[in-house]
This record gives sequence, structure tokens and C-alpha cells, in this order.
Amino acid sequence: MQFLGKDIPSPLTLASGILGISFSSLQRIIRDGAGMVTTKSLSLEPRIGHEGPIIAEFEGGLINSVGLTNPGIHDGLLEVEKFHKEFDGVSIVSVFGGNATEFVRLSEAVNHSNADFLELNLSCPNVEDEFKRPFALMPEKITEIVAAVKSVSQIPILAKLSPNAYDVALMASLAEDAGADGITMINTLGHGMVIDAIAKRPVLRNNFGGISGPCIKPLALKLIHDVYQKVQIPILGTGGVSNGLDAVEMMMAGASAVAIGSAVYERGLDVFKITRSEMEAFMAQHGYSDYSDLIGILQEN
Repeated sequence: MQFLGKDIPSPLTLASGILGISFSSLQRIIRDGAGMVTTKSLSLEPRIGHEGPIIAEFEGGLINSVGLTNPGIHDGLLEVEKFHKEFDGVSIVSVFGGNATEFVRLSEAVNHSNADFLELNLSCPNVEDEFKRPFALMPEKITEIVAAVKSVSQIPILAKLSPNAYDVALMASLAEDAGADGITMINTLGHGMVIDAIAKRPVLRNNFGGISGPCIKPLALKLIHDVYQKVQIPILGTGGVSNGLDAVEMMMAGASAVAIGSAVYERGLDVFKITRSEMEAFMAQHGYSDYSDLIGILQEN
């Protein structure tokens, strides 16, 4: 199948922020059945992020407040170059900045790499103390940033949107109108909180965090379905996918590719191999010849 003109062996994708950025770990994800990998979100300069604990598990999934820890765009792109050297895989470089100018500078850096796609992280909920409201909640900022990056980027761009927006379909339409080639959705939900009742304090050192995992899958499905009705560009769907049936459901809702994140913690790196096998078994049983046959076929009463 294809995604934004690139041949990929499966629609499964490593979501941003799940693993470190080492080229060897990214290569393994492709070998284990993924079609694409997404880097951690990279900034112009390295970021330490928040003090731990930064991740906690609860009954419905995970909550995290990592704080966009990353080695910076220079060192991150070095790993991307190593990933592509003598290896056939599709990479998505995720970036975030404090304003449109920073996003443009990041895009210009990515232009000099072998990255296949550029993801604009407009929606991280865990750094509002530094960056204020996420750009994905502000229509004028979506238009400004996407248009500015589109004017300089030499590769297709995806706008990563937030489930916290009042009208996500509107935000996706604005991103498309501004020049986005695709949409990534959804980012983590929240803020949320997990409390240690014995210690009488939040588990996360930063108190609040973004919610991910199986508990957000119904919301992700609904929002992807809504956006699929509004835009003509492909959707990279993410949010609570843990197995092959989850991935099939997300594609039926309208996703052209499916990213796996929190399930890596639960099922290990083999989750890509297992999920791909589960998807193919479902397709064989129900008469689907290609992954693309699943996209947007949801039938409503």
C-alpha cells in the first residue's frame, strides 16, 4: 500500500515519543512489521524535560508528562541519517517549536536530511507552563504555522492535532487549507491526574499529564471518523491501538495508516509483528485483499 506516495509494507507506524531516537531501535520496528516510524518530537535545542516520575499506569492506560525530552534537531537528524543508511524504511520526523519561525527553522533543517515526512506537533498538552495553550487549540496558529512550513518544506507535512479542541474537524480543515499533506490524530487527551492515596499526592512529579492507551480509543475513532468526512488528505490515526482488531477499526473509521504508542509498553516491541499478523488474519477471514480496502468503509445506520 501507499501513504503520501511512499510504498509501505503495512499501515502500522511507530508513534512519536514512545522509544528513544536511536537508529537501531527504529530499524527494528520496521523489521518487526511496521511500515513507518516516527521520531520523538525534536526541538531546535536539546531538552531535558520534566523531572520524574513522568509516566504512570492506571487501569485504562497510561498518563505521562515527559515534557518533550529530546536531543535536539541536530543530533536527532543524525540518527535519522543512520536509520536510512543501507536500510529501506520510511521515517517521519516530528518537530515542535514555540512559534512559526521556530517551526520553519526546524523544517529547513529537516530538508537537509533523508526524512520522508515532517510531522508538526501542534498539540502536546504537557508543556503549557512554557508554551501556553497548544497551537492545535488556536485556529489562527494552525493556519499560520502550517502555511509557513509549507512554504519551505521539501517533503510532505502532517499536522498533529489535539483531541482537546472544541471542533477537531474544523482544525483539520484549516490545516488542509493551509497546505498540510496529511493529519496525525489524536495526541494524548488531557490533562489528567493519577493520585497515590497513601502518599496523598499526584503520582506524576508534574502533577498532571496526557492520557493515552485503550481508554482513549473510542474518542480517537469518533474524531478520526469526523475528520475523514471533512478532509481529502490522509489521516495517520493513533490513540489506544493495542491489537490488530483495533487497527482495523481505526482504518474503517478513516485512517490511512495507524500508529501504535502505549501498547509498546504493554506488549513489547513484538506488538508490531503481532498486530500485523492479527490484521492480516482478519482480512483473510473477511475477504479483504489489501489494507487500503479497509480505509473509511465504516457503515452507519
